[in-house]
Amino acid sequence: MEQQTPGDLDASRCYRAVSSRDRRFDGVFYTAVHTTGIYCRPSCPARTPAVANVTFHRTAAAAQATGCRACKRCAPDATPGSPQWDVVADVAGRAMRLIADGVVDRDGVEGLAARLGYTPRHLGRLLRAELGAGPLALARARRAQTARTLIEESHLQFGQVAFAAGFSSVRQFNDTVREVYAASPKELRTARSRSRGTPSPVPGRVQLRLPVRTPYAGDALLDFLAVRAIPGVEVVRDQTYARTLRLPRGPGTVELSFPQEEREGVPAHALASFALTDLRDLTAATERVRRLLDADCDPVAVADVLGREPLLAEAVRRVPGLRVPGHVDGYEAAVRAVLGQQVTITSAQGLTRRLVERLGEKVVTDVEGLDRLFPTPEAVAALAPGDLPMPASRARALALLSQAVATGATPLDRGADRRALRADLLALPGIGPWTCDYVAMRALGDPDCFLPSDSGTRAALRAMGEDPARATALAQQWRPWRSYAQMYLWQSLTRPTPPTDDHDEKDD
Repeated sequence: MEQQTPGDLDASRCYRAVSSRDRRFDGVFYTAVHTTGIYCRPSCPARTPAVANVTFHRTAAAAQATGCRACKRCAPDATPGSPQWDVVADVAGRAMRLIADGVVDRDGVEGLAARLGYTPRHLGRLLRAELGAGPLALARARRAQTARTLIEESHLQFGQVAFAAGFSSVRQFNDTVREVYAASPKELRTARSRSRGTPSPVPGRVQLRLPVRTPYAGDALLDFLAVRAIPGVEVVRDQTYARTLRLPRGPGTVELSFPQEEREGVPAHALASFALTDLRDLTAATERVRRLLDADCDPVAVADVLGREPLLAEAVRRVPGLRVPGHVDGYEAAVRAVLGQQVTITSAQGLTRRLVERLGEKVVTDVEGLDRLFPTPEAVAALAPGDLPMPASRARALALLSQAVATGATPLDRGADRRALRADLLALPGIGPWTCDYVAMRALGDPDCFLPSDSGTRAALRAMGEDPARATALAQQWRPWRSYAQMYLWQSLTRPTPPTDDHDEKDD
């Protein structure tokens, strides 16, 4: 079959994935079966449809636009998202990340277009050409997916589900759910309760299962976060990570247990428990926690590249499914990177703790040890020289970074253009390549960053018998997954303890 299906997907490759029920492609594309009027994930256990009866689509919205509804058997929208939005950092990828964060629900298509630097009409043309659906349809599909998750995984009343998912009315919620899933909200909740139940309710909290691709090295990610946890903002205890969240409509918290392998028919997932000031922030909170988890990573694709390299093969074998820890707040990630310049992790943690104690807004939470939000850019920009014990050049870099973010000149979120943001950051005195690449890895989700001047990188390479001076050349073999190679290099130093020094590049 030579023709291309919508969105320029390779139809032959897609059909082979469907025929073999290859789970690696779940969330990467959707199969619309026009004889039955349903769309499925590639791994759907139903009988493989004839090739003449299907088309393939990059998004659920595009599949819905063909008149198909979601398959009740494979629940195609209950999958991790596509890793391609981080790999291909084009306008479509940036738009998808912002839509997932709820920007269209909060600011409309006009707000989304402004964030991306396009007119609404031109953005619509771009997204329809690339993804098969415009921004409103993509946002509607995201609302439907969020609604289904809340219906099946939470104990919220349906009116609460409607507004938490971003719908403007309960009627709109009911109509959309029936159209997309060919079932009422009540029928969806009843069916899922019979099949596997829902998490036990916790008063004042919304509990959700967040699906991830496997294998998933959850313990390694938790260890990474634990070593760097900031008192008041983050708490790690009993294999659980908790932190405060600054969300569009008010503060919140999340308690997170890390993913386990699939068991008893329940897909691998993290269990997230949210306490929110406003339920309408649930979409943003969920998406930001998914970024933290690196939930959409394709670990098999990463292992296919890195596992063939003699230098990393043992590390990949020893820790399958290693993730790049994301972040819930790009500005916070950038500040912590600046404070971590040329000092140990412990010293950077102490500086960040002082910053939080001095400028972090106090909040009341139901989690012991969580009582502060990370400071705002405006508050940090107003710091006077000498307020924190650090070199004057680093204090200046922190102030200039905060001013740029506060004015909107430097947006630090996953909707940012990576190249433009890197240029903006490098233009700030005291910020160099190490800081830019660390921010790109953790705040922007760039899967292809590498830190050759990092002290941990050099130590790992020396331990592997390689010359650290060859780091940049070696890393070319690890594209497009150099961020994961970076994590494997750091991970190789964690026997039995994590590295004590992030880097010593002279950014200032």
